[in-house]
Amino acid sequence: MEEEFKTVARFRDAMSAHILAGMLNDNGIPAAVFGENSSYVSINYVDEVLVKVNASDEEAALKLIKESSSESEE
Repeated sequence: MEEEFKTVARFRDAMSAHILAGMLNDNGIPAAVFGENSSYVSINYVDEVLVKVNASDEEAALKLIKESSSESEE
């Protein structure tokens, strides 16, 4: 059976999405970036770039993201 992916973050730029996906991967949560090839930087409209994880990792990923953002605010 295929595992379902869950979106845990949305960005306007691929770099931010890759930074978050890297942080999740470094902490043992497989993450991938989706939609970066549909971003048109030459015009004002940009599609969202998504960071997705396996459905079974969604809760842990969201907790880690929240903890990470809390640390950066201090």
